[in-house]
Amino acid sequence: MSSTEKNQSFFKKLRDPYRFAIFNEQTYEELFVIRLSKLNVVTLVGVLSIGLIVFVSFLIAFTSLKEYIPGYPDANQRLLIVRNAQRVDSLLVEINKRDRFINSFQAIVRGDIPDSASQAKSGPTGHQVVRNDVVDFAKSEEDSLFRLEIENEERFNLSVRQPSSKIVALENTFFFSPIKGMVVNGFGEVKGHYGVDIVAARGSRVSAVLDGVVVFSGWTVETGYVIEIQHANNLISMYKHNQNLLKEVGEVVKAGEAIASVGNSGELTTGPHLHFELWYNGTPLNPVEYISF
Repeated sequence: MSSTEKNQSFFKKLRDPYRFAIFNEQTYEELFVIRLSKLNVVTLVGVLSIGLIVFVSFLIAFTSLKEYIPGYPDANQRLLIVRNAQRVDSLLVEINKRDRFINSFQAIVRGDIPDSASQAKSGPTGHQVVRNDVVDFAKSEEDSLFRLEIENEERFNLSVRQPSSKIVALENTFFFSPIKGMVVNGFGEVKGHYGVDIVAARGSRVSAVLDGVVVFSGWTVETGYVIEIQHANNLISMYKHNQNLLKEVGEVVKAGEAIASVGNSGELTTGPHLHFELWYNGTPLNPVEYISF
């Protein structure tokens, strides 16, 4: 038999009809009859399979059933993935900043020019960039008048008439914070207010800002229990409105040592706080510029 006859015989068998019937066992009555061929069965099964696959795919893609598939992240996991990606990106930025800082610091120690400085001179593309340190700023008449006005206003302000040597000495001095709290009244906010007011709980520890000797420890009507300490370099620190004093005149104290406790003593007070002043060569200083409260 040739191959053509075999193929025709095969397709003919696929199209051969078959009868599927359901009979009543007692009466032999036909209840259901269907005529099918092998080709019809294969076609029907294929169409149903494709439809079932498409239906299940849409069901998984557009419903929450996909979260039950092993290995597929749920909503919380996807949120964590996004947040972690953002944190990693921020961490990479910080690492790059740290690396640039370390490289610049090492270059300065070696006596070389940091990469950032060379890039600023030549520019990122190698072109010459105008340097700000060689720009000539001419003084205008309005600027001169404004400078004269400010100088006249600050002529009697003791805090601005400070020698440069004093500023350098204080910048190299480490001050211990007398107390941790919130600064409610700053330096010079009220006339005659030569310090800062720090709110803290009653009975909190008050510490000395530097090594020194107690030069005053007693009571005043306006500021209550007050203690003053003489430090090196003509520095004096004052602690007012205390609840009680722990040191006497003439005692030597160390930086960070307890000298009093926060209170509400004296007439010029509205609640438990510490009024702290810092003086240098008879000039009041703003403690916030040197101490972190």
